[in-house]
Amino acid sequence: MTLQSATRTFMFLGQCVPCVKQGVSKFKVKRLELDENLLKYFPKQEFVYAHDPEKLCKTGDIALLELLPEKLTRLISHKVKKVIYPMGDITDPITGKKVIVGQYRDHIEKVNEVYGRRKDAFDYQKAPQRGWQEDKKDFTHLEIYIKYHESGKDDPAAV
Repeated sequence: MTLQSATRTFMFLGQCVPCVKQGVSKFKVKRLELDENLLKYFPKQEFVYAHDPEKLCKTGDIALLELLPEKLTRLISHKVKKVIYPMGDITDPITGKKVIVGQYRDHIEKVNEVYGRRKDAFDYQKAPQRGWQEDKKDFTHLEIYIKYHESGKDDPAAV
């Protein structure tokens, strides 16, 4: 299966990956492809470019993509409708509860109440929103560019 299957879909979820183009976000979309010989579905990844002039998406965000009435360019056939899950803030789609690794946050809080909270434990209620470490440790807001030569310095915006 090629990119054709993703471009014909009206709406789907994708994970934002770094992109060099201006006003566009690149998304990794996971699909299941049927193997005719084994009659079994196998996961495949496709990359889709979506129109995102407001730069709603940062690298790692899960966003809802919607099909445009007509293609903007040869590659851009979708637009970003909204960010569903920002990176680092995972929500279970069925229950609507926040999740840490494999457990609900409220379950972890109840366990901490019973056994006692550690003084150095991370508190999700007091944690700032994503983006407070821009230019310190978070470089997802920078414009990405292709590095054509080695200059000796490490640039987080170079691909």
